[in-house]
Amino acid sequence: MSAMRVANVETFIFTVPRDTPYLGPLGPGERVNSRGYVVRKGNGTIYPTVDRSVVVRVTADDGTVGWGETYGICAPRAVCEIINDLLAPELIGRDPEDVERIWDDLYGLMRVRGCFGGFNVDAIAALDIALWDLRAKGRGVPLWQLLGDRRRERIPGYLSGLPAGSLDERVAMARKLQAEGHDAFKIHTVVSFDGIVEEATALREALGPDAALMVDLHWKFDVAQALDIARQLAPLHLQFIEAPLKPEDVSGLAELARGSAIPLAAGEEWHTEYEARLRLDRDAIAYIQPEMGHTGITQFLRIARMANARGVVVAPHATIGVGLFLAASLHASSVIDEVWRHEWQHSIFGRSVRMLDTDMAYADNQYVLPTGAGLGAAPNERFWEYAEFVG
Repeated sequence: MSAMRVANVETFIFTVPRDTPYLGPLGPGERVNSRGYVVRKGNGTIYPTVDRSVVVRVTADDGTVGWGETYGICAPRAVCEIINDLLAPELIGRDPEDVERIWDDLYGLMRVRGCFGGFNVDAIAALDIALWDLRAKGRGVPLWQLLGDRRRERIPGYLSGLPAGSLDERVAMARKLQAEGHDAFKIHTVVSFDGIVEEATALREALGPDAALMVDLHWKFDVAQALDIARQLAPLHLQFIEAPLKPEDVSGLAELARGSAIPLAAGEEWHTEYEARLRLDRDAIAYIQPEMGHTGITQFLRIARMANARGVVVAPHATIGVGLFLAASLHASSVIDEVWRHEWQHSIFGRSVRMLDTDMAYADNQYVLPTGAGLGAAPNERFWEYAEFVG
């Protein structure tokens, strides 16, 4: 095992156009603004009309390259600037073997200025993934071997989103996907223009009682509203309702958990163990959904293991990206004690993996883990057609 040191850090914005905006076609009153974003009326949140992420390349002094990735769907240059101006100068010369200590050190740089999440911790997540990739490559082993004992060789998945323009079209899409063998479906209610209960009811009737059905509420409601929605949805026997309240309503989530007949899932927007502990200490959720693009590997594992110790099941989130942080999520998920299923973004995954040198795949409702040293995934020539260097 060679003693390598970080010698260079580079950032890239990866952007791929798409015909239909993420989550589905524009709804009533929605428009694309001058910067190419749409504000979804369902939850007041801004989304891009392209697929986009921030990718980092960390090169060691012996020439070994580690790849990382984080969110870049909105204002990606903010993430790049944080990396280039604040984090990279403190990373140069560090040993990837110290990756967990490095996460703590980089996080500490801005914690007293209130940078507990957002772009700052996204930037750290990208570097963290790249350092783990470097560390595993330095040892010549797949990443999971550094993370723990592998509990599973494949990761069961669930289908996320039905990006069609009407309820009838979404039901038809779900039936088609079910006929292809898919058995677990999550709907995105930010585009449930015909009504949340109406859409969930139509899908339950179409898919039958044996399909796992989840409803993502996209932080739309207060406690009273969420309790009412949960009451109406209870006869549909959902696996969980996701993100029912605004992220900052910690006490409300615990209150909702006590009153809801449907298990609650949350956590995709939490970056750290500190955020997760606030909810876990209140018994607020049954499923936790760490998102590798926010957490990086170090925090993903800390969050997942803390959750499992308290009887909370891990159901990792997956979002827009080229697939590097997804590969990291699969490696980490393979060593966690209790994993239910890992989200599968079917409208993104197939195109993304074509941008990578990887054997990562999705088949028979399961993720096939990438093999090879490190992440088992790295940009190929197609990636560079859509990547912009940001110095």
